[in-house]
Amino acid sequence: MSKPILVTYETTIHVRDTCMCLAVQRAARALARRFDEAMRPFDLTNGQFSLLMSLNRPQPPNLSSVASLLAMDRTTLTAALKPLERRNLVNVTPDPADKRSRLLSLTPEGMRLLSDVTPIWTSTHRELERQLGEGEHDRLLSSLTKLL
Repeated sequence: MSKPILVTYETTIHVRDTCMCLAVQRAARALARRFDEAMRPFDLTNGQFSLLMSLNRPQPPNLSSVASLLAMDRTTLTAALKPLERRNLVNVTPDPADKRSRLLSLTPEGMRLLSDVTPIWTSTHRELERQLGEGEHDRLLSSLTKLL
């Protein structure tokens, strides 16, 4: 007969109150909801905005570089691109230099939408910076960057 492994409620409270991973996940969800709500009039999520913004480059990036930038696997990125392709916001084309690779680019409609939504992102971001207080935005980004 095996002995049950017990984790005390005090341990649960300790993890709740000190776990960096949990705190970052909760904050990420709260931030995502806030940006999702702000971008809802454009039928866009914060994840889609980030994806569109990641394609705003002088030269079309390949799928792998965008997946790396967004910390996604290629399969997840491919799935995230589908609704944007259906809305004619993004083009996915074979790379002429390597037919196995795909290049990603914004369509004119995608660029227009990104242009329309960026001021919403800017104002929402400013509100969050004010909520955090003087200098906290930079400290937070610096701390999070150390974990990458």
